[in-house]
Amino acid sequence: MENDRWGRRIRAFRKLKRIQQVEFAKKVGMSTSILGKIERGDRLPTEEQLQIIATALDINMDELKGGEKPPTIQGGNKV
Repeated sequence: MENDRWGRRIRAFRKLKRIQQVEFAKKVGMSTSILGKIERGDRLPTEEQLQIIATALDINMDELKGGEKPPTIQGGNKV
């Protein structure tokens, strides 16, 4: 998966869960700078980081890998 695609999906799930980037970075044990780089696609997350992120978002790796489009909010529901 491309760097920016990982980042878009991570950011979309984080926003869907209404978690601020600073709060989420603390939850997953990384700096906001590193998380920001991952979300922008400037840095590829390691497999271990992806697992930590998926766990923190309460999703599994298959959901994080997902399809082509990141999840969106529409009327408060995942679509």
